[in-house]
Amino acid sequence: MSRNMSHCVLFLLFLLVPSNAQNKNLIGVNLGRLGNNLPSAYRSIEILKSMNASLVKLYDADPELLKLLSGSKIRVSIMVPNREIINIASNQTLANNWVRKNVLTYYPETKIRFILVGNEVLSFYSEEDRRICPNIVPAMRKIKNSLKNHGIRNIKISTPVAMDVLKTPFPPSNGTFRTDISRSVIVPLLKFLNGTKSFFFVDVYPYFPWSGNPTNMSLAFALFKSSIRYTDPGSGLVYTNLLDQMIDSLIFAMKRLGYPNIRVGISETGWPHEGDLDQAGANIYNAASYNRNFINRMTTDYPIGTPARPREAIPSFIFSLFDENIKGGPGTERHWGLLYANATPVYDIDLTGKKLLSDYKPLPVPHRNVAYKGKLWCVVEKGADLTRLERALEFACNQGNGTCDALAPGKECYEPVSITWHASYAFSSYWARYRNEGANCFFDGLARQTTRNPSSGLCQFPSVTP
Repeated sequence: MSRNMSHCVLFLLFLLVPSNAQNKNLIGVNLGRLGNNLPSAYRSIEILKSMNASLVKLYDADPELLKLLSGSKIRVSIMVPNREIINIASNQTLANNWVRKNVLTYYPETKIRFILVGNEVLSFYSEEDRRICPNIVPAMRKIKNSLKNHGIRNIKISTPVAMDVLKTPFPPSNGTFRTDISRSVIVPLLKFLNGTKSFFFVDVYPYFPWSGNPTNMSLAFALFKSSIRYTDPGSGLVYTNLLDQMIDSLIFAMKRLGYPNIRVGISETGWPHEGDLDQAGANIYNAASYNRNFINRMTTDYPIGTPARPREAIPSFIFSLFDENIKGGPGTERHWGLLYANATPVYDIDLTGKKLLSDYKPLPVPHRNVAYKGKLWCVVEKGADLTRLERALEFACNQGNGTCDALAPGKECYEPVSITWHASYAFSSYWARYRNEGANCFFDGLARQTTRNPSSGLCQFPSVTP
């Protein structure tokens, strides 16, 4: 083949590749700060730089962090807290003030590229979220107006949602938004995102659907390690991993509402490296496998995209930089970090994707990935602060329903008379009674699960069986 002919073929191949395939995926990290033992803001940013993070997502617009990011190459996402959305939505002056304080003060030296309005508001975790919900898009419009008035056009505005915005997530081609938000909130949101060429940001965690049904769902499929090929009966698209299925279910849901081309961004994804005894698959091996495979897949020279959107780059943020020890909820909530709170790596990770998977040092494979199926009790953590323990004991016993009846003077669990003994009984009793309503064995870090029955004599501690 002649040199000229070779050039012609290469040029034609270039034309055949979609233009968005030229943009390599950007991988970033969420910088949560819900810990009382975390590195300083300065140290945190230095760590991000040393890890070659392309993006960082903040859960506010922390002035110290934004100053420290000035002059760096890291693209930054800041957030409007949920509590500020209603006021901003109702008043352009307040929106202007927010932009002046949290954007103009730092931009362009700090490369702010995304403003996220609220965090998972559409999940309705509280009644306040329900009140905020109709104000999300109006707040986004007012912030957009303010940016436009200052000639700023390279900052995209969106809001991160969880996968629970979908009524029907599977198979992907059946993706449908919840009826309570579909027309009232989602349609205006999609119209805004489409008109501003912004991203539909989603917190997408394959860990949760897998851990909710680990017996019938392939762990390898969730970790990008499966040879399984699932064909969607509605679209004919072929899937090799759970993440693609989850993202495409949103793409089909948007298409169903008349918006087939809005780009998707991943505002959170990851895998916990530790959890409670009654939680499946939360270990270092799985966390390293998921995040390494995710990065390797997303940082190819030409983005892979998903079956519904092949070759489309997806800006992505891994959750999270550090473990966060004061987060509530089950044990996994406090163990999503790439780093421990002392800044040492939980496992080796390369955010650039330049390191081959075969170059990582092998990690011990866990003996099992299922949750503990026997009886569990909730007892006081070793070294618990007695003053805080007394308050937690009071909280558990004040819930009524006989939670602490056995601790009354003369009753079977009254002795030995110690805060630790009484609190362990109260914690186990409270957890057993309210677990199905969302209670967990944490009590602000004062409690832990155990497989060892703490009962003694006539005093029988209530237990939980997962």
